[in-house]
Amino acid sequence: MFQLKQNGTTVKTELLAGLTTFLTMVYIIIVNPTILKDAGVPTEQVFMATIIATVIATGWMALVANYPIGVAPGMGLNAYFTYSVVLASKGEIDYMTAFASVFVAGLIFVILSLTPLRAKLISAIPNNLKLAITAGIGLFIAFLGLRMANVVVANDANLVGLGDLTSPGVILTLVGLLITVILMVRNVPGAIFIGMVIIGIIAFFTGQLHIKDVTAVPHLPEGILMWNPIEAIGEVIEHSLYGVVFSFILVTLFDTTGTMVGVARQAGLMKGEELPRARKALLADSIGTTFGAMFGTSPTSAYVESSAGVAVGGRTGLTTLTVAILFIIASFFSPLVASVSGVAAITSPALIIVGSLMIASVKHIEWNKFEEALPAFLIMLIMPLTSSISTGIAFGFIVYPILKLVKGQGAKVHPLLYIFAVLFVIQLLFLPH
Repeated sequence: MFQLKQNGTTVKTELLAGLTTFLTMVYIIIVNPTILKDAGVPTEQVFMATIIATVIATGWMALVANYPIGVAPGMGLNAYFTYSVVLASKGEIDYMTAFASVFVAGLIFVILSLTPLRAKLISAIPNNLKLAITAGIGLFIAFLGLRMANVVVANDANLVGLGDLTSPGVILTLVGLLITVILMVRNVPGAIFIGMVIIGIIAFFTGQLHIKDVTAVPHLPEGILMWNPIEAIGEVIEHSLYGVVFSFILVTLFDTTGTMVGVARQAGLMKGEELPRARKALLADSIGTTFGAMFGTSPTSAYVESSAGVAVGGRTGLTTLTVAILFIIASFFSPLVASVSGVAAITSPALIIVGSLMIASVKHIEWNKFEEALPAFLIMLIMPLTSSISTGIAFGFIVYPILKLVKGQGAKVHPLLYIFAVLFVIQLLFLPH
């Protein structure tokens, strides 16, 4: 089924690779509830929804696409869901309405993945803007991590300032960040997760973490949240969440596609520039996003952390099947995760480090071409300053075609980009954002 011999691997190697990938991405079951609970979603609901979405999407990647690439709720989009969609609405949009937009995005994503439209949409967006989106999200979630831990705080003089470096929470955050960075520099597999465990132990013995229970039978406190497409579409229309849906689709589109190609190339699974079974693989995140919204989590995306499993020999879906099984086992530890997610110092270093990894994409932006550099810069600048991924994307996508027209290169811009620019202008001027 997994064609182990054809891919030059063994069961033992695949299982080890699966364990490695699991350790590098399991932090999401702690970080995701921490972020989404600020939107009002019950911690245990998010915890189980995160695991369900991960198991479904990763299981699809294993059994249908046969790739060693894990899929789980994406970093950045969970923060966008909470802070830019729910909290920024000041009570007008609750998490149920926000999940409706994720559900609709997932359904559209499935359609796009079943047709050539997904590839066309990817090719229509300039590469510099794609790179800027990834980098901007990196800045966004790193800034979020600093804010959650009170390393940076609100400041009347210039909006933000340095927090109290002598407070126990800030000290623990900085110590945890240092520990995790050392582990990463030493190339320790699962460095982020191991760092969280060490911080948790320190927090427990310093009285900052209180654990009542460790295990419990998995369950969803609120059951299935979203299942009716017509009702979900009605919610999107009623609250004018078109830009939100588009942002979910756009970010996941580029993130997953880029990650899949990068990991597949590392594993030697590319055929020239083509990704075999691409359509099957690309369905994984769209299906995961749809089911994730039904149970209570933000969109899923392919995890670049899968490269850790590939590095130890993972080449087939047996690696990802191992990951899925380990996530199922993790579902029995919801009380422990609920306790841990209440201590910002445990999760904040993970946000900061993941953000630093995402910002690396800026090195590929064509900074020597102003008409390419300025839109990219605006995307990266505006995302963290407005705490909104969609607003950052909007500014970049509006400015890019304008500069190209001024330079006399308007014909080189894909027609879809002009349509996006007009839609974003309408969104910024007339719709809630």
